[in-house]
Parts: sequence; C-alpha cells; structure tokens
Amino acid sequence: MSTRAAAGPLFLGSGTSGRLAVMGVAELPLTFGVPADRFATLVAAGPTAGRAAITVSEDDSGAAPSAVAATGIGRSDAVIGLAASGTAPFVVAGMQAASQAGAWTCGMANNPATPVLTSADLGILLDTGPEILTGSTRLKAATAQKLALNRITTAALVRSGAVQSNLMVNVVAANETLRSRCVRAVREVTAANQEEAIAVLEATGWRTVAAIKEIGAAC
Repeated sequence: MSTRAAAGPLFLGSGTSGRLAVMGVAELPLTFGVPADRFATLVAAGPTAGRAAITVSEDDSGAAPSAVAATGIGRSDAVIGLAASGTAPFVVAGMQAASQAGAWTCGMANNPATPVLTSADLGILLDTGPEILTGSTRLKAATAQKLALNRITTAALVRSGAVQSNLMVNVVAANETLRSRCVRAVREVTAANQEEAIAVLEATGWRTVAAIKEIGAAC
C-alpha cells in the first residue's frame, strides 16, 4: 500500500529532462494552490541536479529503485519517466521499480522504441528528430518535453478543480502581481468592481474561490 498522500504523479528524470520536471513542479503550488508535495520528482544528481549537468549519475541504475521505494509508491500512484534519449539507466530502473510496486507508469522520450517507452504502461514519443547541434537535447527535445509536461500538470489540476473556466482561482496571493490576478478573477466571475473585489478578498484571506462564493451569496 502506498504511504504517499493522494497526489499527482511522481516524475523521474535525469539531465535536462530531470531539471525540466523540477522546474515544472516548482511552479505549481503558487499557481494552483496545491501542496508542495502534490507533485514530486526524483532526479539523477539530486533534487535540483545543480546548475550544470552531472552525467555520471544518470547511469546509476542502482540508485533509482531504492529512491522509488522510499517514496512509498504503490498501486494508487502514477510515475512518469522522462529521458530525451529514452535510455537513461536511472529513469528506466526507476520506472521498472515503480511498475513492480504496482504503480501505473508513463514514459516520455524523443527516440522511438527505447526502454523508457517500451517498459511503461503508456509510452509517449515526442518525435522531434535530430538536434541542430548534435546531441544537444536542451533544444528541440527539451522544448517538446516542457510543452508535454505543461499539458499533463495543467490538465491534472483543471480536472481536480483548481481552475474555474480559464481562471486560476486557487492561485496563492503571495505578492502584488498575484493579488492583482486574484482581483481580476473575482471581477471576471462576479459583478464586483475593483474596490468590492479587493475588500472581499481581504476579508477572505485572499482566497479567490471563497471571495467569489461570498459575493455570489450576497447578490
């Protein structure tokens, strides 16, 4: 049985793919108001993989199974492995360990018929072809993977209710820019003017959904 809370997927990655996963997950708590551990990442070379690629750790197939086991992955979980080459041993071994634990797995790669794709329950080939700089997967391959990750995480949070219409109504109002976004969302959904929207948001702790409900109840 999984010890993880009901959550979004666990991402496995190495190199550029891993750093993209870390970046994408880091954006979600403020944007969608989800707990920081809702989406998790396991990345070769550690959580941030540093400022420069550390390629030797991508070959460490022994590290991935223990890292996956430590998360408590089980039958109610989903694991998405990312590797542009489709062959990174860390990612392949991690996905195999997740599958053995009963998790549903998805592999995303930019080369066809590679282990990241074939070992997964669902393989997603991003067929971007050769890079203009041979082997520089931070170019086309990484761009395609970032777009795919955006679609996956956004769709998951839309379906979980973090979005109303096309508005991010669970955004965390941590700064003036985000507070302005909350005001615009309240005004767009309700008939409130600027001053009314701000007043109700302040009264509800800058929780957009609560403000929309309060204005609606008062109408």
